[in-house]
Amino acid sequence: MSEWSPDIDRLRAFDDGEWLAVEREYAGRLLAYVARRVPDVQAREDVVQEVFLGAVRGIGSFDDSYTFEQYLFGICRNRTIDHLRRRQALAPGGADDGEGPDLFDDLAGETETPSRIVRRDDLWGRGSELLTEILRAWVQETWEAGELRRLMVIEALFSGGWRNRDTWQRFGLRDETAVAGIKFRALKRLRELAAARDPGGHLVQALSQEAAGGQAPIDVARAWRENRVSCPARHWLARLRAGTLDEGPAEFIRFHLEEMKCPWCLANQDDLERSEDSLDPLLEKVRASTARYLRSRTL
Repeated sequence: MSEWSPDIDRLRAFDDGEWLAVEREYAGRLLAYVARRVPDVQAREDVVQEVFLGAVRGIGSFDDSYTFEQYLFGICRNRTIDHLRRRQALAPGGADDGEGPDLFDDLAGETETPSRIVRRDDLWGRGSELLTEILRAWVQETWEAGELRRLMVIEALFSGGWRNRDTWQRFGLRDETAVAGIKFRALKRLRELAAARDPGGHLVQALSQEAAGGQAPIDVARAWRENRVSCPARHWLARLRAGTLDEGPAEFIRFHLEEMKCPWCLANQDDLERSEDSLDPLLEKVRASTARYLRSRTL
């Protein structure tokens, strides 16, 4: 099962067929993301319609350094927050009786959109992109080496913010020093990867401070979550569902879904469990709203 991504040039040219393919490919996973946060069925569909319309309107400023799926999910997150805020404003006393504060707080604390990541300048130059690049390289080589337990430990520490004590107990390690050793070796390898890509040495210095427990001018946890460096491709989720994965990859993906609770991968999982024809009514609504805008830009 291959990963499909659209032709961005055709999308920028408002090609109707390419946008139709986008709607068919991504509507289910976007709806699944919204459904975990918005209980009203009609409201969920309205949010997804807004997402696609926003994507069409904003495609001219799409940043090619990010995936199209990141672009869509960034818009989806913002539209979902907008919906929850409107509900809060309309509810008696300004509170959202249907959602409750915890859900809104959790959503507001999720990952930022790619455009906001690009604009942030708390890392020098392309530091944020470089950090993401070396994190992904480390994840890839760790996965290929079959060190999936080590990958889970680092994800728990870097992305989940787990304490060493909780981590060694969860993974059955010898003690907290074993966890500290895994983290130290991971940071050492990240510094090596950074040194090969960072002639100025700024990122290496920051990672050294991170390893020493000092105040580093970067946030590895934020970069890990925002850029989804350990998210498995959709076909891995499909294989997990089909029961065709070896236990090592399957254990990591279950951990990523059930304990890290990655919102993007949970949405993909929910979408894979949905029957295709159940999306037909939503796709008709999305097509109607985006088609009008596409016609207005191509006439």
